Amino acid sequence: MSSRTLNLDDPLYDYVLAHSLREHPAQTALRAATRAHPRAGMQISPEQGQFMALLVRLIGARQTLEVGVFTGYSALSVALALPPDGRVLACDISDEFTRIGRPYWQDAGVAGKIDLKLGAAEATLRAELEAGQAGRFDFAFIDADKSAYDAYYELCLLLVRPGGLIAIDNVLWGGSVAHAAPPDDHDTRALQALNTKLHSDARIDLSLLPIGDGLTLARRR
Repeated sequence: MSSRTLNLDDPLYDYVLAHSLREHPAQTALRAATRAHPRAGMQISPEQGQFMALLVRLIGARQTLEVGVFTGYSALSVALALPPDGRVLACDISDEFTRIGRPYWQDAGVAGKIDLKLGAAEATLRAELEAGQAGRFDFAFIDADKSAYDAYYELCLLLVRPGGLIAIDNVLWGGSVAHAAPPDDHDTRALQALNTKLHSDARIDLSLLPIGDGLTLARRR
């Protein structure tokens, strides 16, 4: 028995993947295609993608949001977990990055489930609210510009139904959140402020998990 989460060295991490990971071939291929990208570190880990897919299935999600797509691995993971009538509203500003993932969405047979909106995510989310979509979504994943995380969280909290789940990535930020951040480190300071806010937010049930770069789960009450 351990009183705290284990540190994963490379052999133990490989063991976790070997005894847990069940990827669709398109997921494996997309990870390989992203590996050489200059910003490959932005992609979520495969075990995190599988964990989110399990959460989506557990809550019976049909309508989901994604803020920050990169090359599309997380959107693919969620789309594969959705029923045939499920939908991922995927928000990103980069046609260049998202273009990498689109053929793999097609290969996996889920391209029709992913509604990619290119443009400012905050504007897309506000447009959904103006269209009467408040409380219509079951799950949201936030993994975009850290300085805007709080705004994305507040909008997703309106769009997700009571009992729905918001997952927020990078909340440990390589460990930086546990240390004093200089005034010009806006990303770390934004994450620290959000983590503090969520800890006392009575609107949600909360768990911050040390998976990947830190994943917060916020269930709307």
